[in-house]
Amino acid sequence: MSQPAPINHRKIIHVDMDAFYASVEQRDNSELRGKPVVVGGQPEGRGGVVATASYEARKFGIRSAMPSKKAQQLCPQAIFVRPRFEAYKEVSQQIRAIFYTYTDLVEPLSLDEAYLDVTVDKEGIGSAIDIATLIKKRIREELGLTASAGVSVNKFLAKIASDLQKPDGLSFIGPSKVERFMESLAVEKFFGVGKVTAAKMKAMGLHTGADLKKLSEAALVQQFGKPGHFYYSIVRGIDNRPVQPNRETKSVGAEDTFPEDLVTLDAMCEELDRLAALVEGRLKRRGLKGRTVTVKIRYHDFKTVTRSRSLAVPVDEQEALASTAKSLLAETDPANAKVRLLGLTLSNFGTPAGDTCEQPNGQLVLF
Repeated sequence: MSQPAPINHRKIIHVDMDAFYASVEQRDNSELRGKPVVVGGQPEGRGGVVATASYEARKFGIRSAMPSKKAQQLCPQAIFVRPRFEAYKEVSQQIRAIFYTYTDLVEPLSLDEAYLDVTVDKEGIGSAIDIATLIKKRIREELGLTASAGVSVNKFLAKIASDLQKPDGLSFIGPSKVERFMESLAVEKFFGVGKVTAAKMKAMGLHTGADLKKLSEAALVQQFGKPGHFYYSIVRGIDNRPVQPNRETKSVGAEDTFPEDLVTLDAMCEELDRLAALVEGRLKRRGLKGRTVTVKIRYHDFKTVTRSRSLAVPVDEQEALASTAKSLLAETDPANAKVRLLGLTLSNFGTPAGDTCEQPNGQLVLF
């Protein structure tokens, strides 16, 4: 088996399938080709969410995680298709078989994307760009799909590169270009920088990597907590994370911060329906079922509480996730609350169910 190379000599590829679910549906059904296809919940259903939209649908502004009703409003002629996760899993396994032709160091992130460390490749090709080109060619010819790939010296840069020329793109960020590239990168493109953090950065006059680079590590940690250490390193092109072929997923979840506080139970429950749909999709992409449902609630004064419950059997369905989450929410007496963030997570994969547990002030890392 090939082994990880020294950090400064790595050749990393990030492969990301183009509109994966929708592309599989268009490949398997000729009537869908060239049309705006939305894979996900039906627009007439409660809490329906877009899992993937074809590029024809994206032209209308439809994006993943968008409520299906909004997607239909943006594109009334869109064709909504229910996900076929078993079919996607089968195709994903075929894609991974292609990856393993070149390296054993493959770290799947989901059904449709993965990191590959090809510093030492099985075929003795030597060039990461050539390997990425071969992988894209085989996916097109053998599976009838397209993929975008990014090549660089670490995982962060490879992932950024794979998104630069979608769809069907191949981008390379070489060692000599890393510093200039990171300085020009918008802060919202940085790993771990969400909408709230990006807004805070911009309010501080931090718009690009070059702006972040002006701050000391201590200043970044003071402003942003532990992630400040990562921002300090990554803006200098330093990402020491290895490709982990046996990485174990501990939890899968989603959360959202609202532009205006939620003040009614109906609004909170509707949001939990949406989050449950997102989590269901992420679970099925990974082929996971879990027993412990956790709800995270952050109030207008930034007080944060979590509530967790372990179920008798593992679940991965939106209905079970949402109903358990709503029950946990009800235990917090939300009638007069002002909620600025809600999160929903599933964990405890493949282990016996435990007793109901509560964590009044816990913190969660959500994927």
